Amino acid sequence: MKLDEAKKLVMEVVDQVLEGKLTVDEDMQLIGDGSVLDSMKLVEVCLALEDRADELGFEFDWTSDAAMSKSRSMFRSISSLSAEFSAQSEN
Repeated sequence: MKLDEAKKLVMEVVDQVLEGKLTVDEDMQLIGDGSVLDSMKLVEVCLALEDRADELGFEFDWTSDAAMSKSRSMFRSISSLSAEFSAQSEN
């Protein structure tokens, strides 16, 4: 999956989890100070992305050791999560 397609998909999933209450953009912070998602909402995003990945024919692994690191996490922003989703779809 191309990065721009992954960004669109991730933004759609985050928007659904947030129930349209906030404007979702690719720089939106997902973890740490200023995060728009609490831990339960982040899990909802991950499970929804797992389902989408399954529909697309690959397994999305969001449980790596670095996943929750503020400096290295794929969850830093919509952009970083999209890049990881895109990369995993290519493997």
